[in-house]
Amino acid sequence: MTWYTLLMTEKPSFLHTDIFLDSGDPAETRHALAELGFLDGQTTNPSLVAKNPMILDLKSKGALSESDIWDKYKIVASQIHEIIPHGAISVEVYADLETDYDTMLDKAHELASWFPGIYVKLPITHNGLKAANALVAEGVNVNMTLCFSQEQAAAVHAATAGAKYGQVFVSPFIGRLDDIGIHGLDLIKNIVFMYQAWDSHVKVLGASIRNLDHFFGCINANCNIITSPKTVLDQWVAHGLNNDPINYTAEISEKQPIPYRELPLQDWVLYDIDHDLTKKGIEKFASDWKGLFS
Repeated sequence: MTWYTLLMTEKPSFLHTDIFLDSGDPAETRHALAELGFLDGQTTNPSLVAKNPMILDLKSKGALSESDIWDKYKIVASQIHEIIPHGAISVEVYADLETDYDTMLDKAHELASWFPGIYVKLPITHNGLKAANALVAEGVNVNMTLCFSQEQAAAVHAATAGAKYGQVFVSPFIGRLDDIGIHGLDLIKNIVFMYQAWDSHVKVLGASIRNLDHFFGCINANCNIITSPKTVLDQWVAHGLNNDPINYTAEISEKQPIPYRELPLQDWVLYDIDHDLTKKGIEKFASDWKGLFS
């Protein structure tokens, strides 16, 4: 019997959403698991790995090569997997705005070999979707990240057609939409509604969670998964794990709503997937990653 099995308790009866930790630090995984009594998975990305204490300590002692960082990333991901062996762990392919399809696909194959069941994160770009199309046909799990529009989510569904249910995640970023005055939770609601209408194989993973309004809003919108920083999980514990979020009163949002759109189910290349926030997110991840070895 593993330490994970000993700690696991039943989720609150109301909770049909999987709870992930958004972190690049295995110590936080242990703390979150001990605090909640369960943890369904974890998401990582270049920015989070750049904050990992082990990597920061090594960087402070001398120059690290990009190969060194990938080796350490594998160690970090494997440690997380050991703590939650039945959890879904996401690791991200490095990609900037110029990364081509072949480079993305080669790196995805490498990451997918780290341990069974791993999810490879790819950006929702033309090359990212093209790589996802190839990977799911091979049985690789993918997490399509930096989603900021319903059309991007539609493209993920179409590009990964034929995948098994749960083999594909799409990660809409709530907080970053809020930052520009747009009601990010509306995007979650719209994608969930669209996917239900399409009987989609893709699971919706609420990301960029900043507070309990986001956290409980995702649960009440029937989001499949939430990935949350440790700070918001701490807030949930303080609020009371067994308090049904249906009774939670969120602040009234004055942000711009996102109207639902009736989109056609069509070839993925026909959707408009361009979004400034996706580009900015890719640039931020690339900068944080390169900052570790440059």
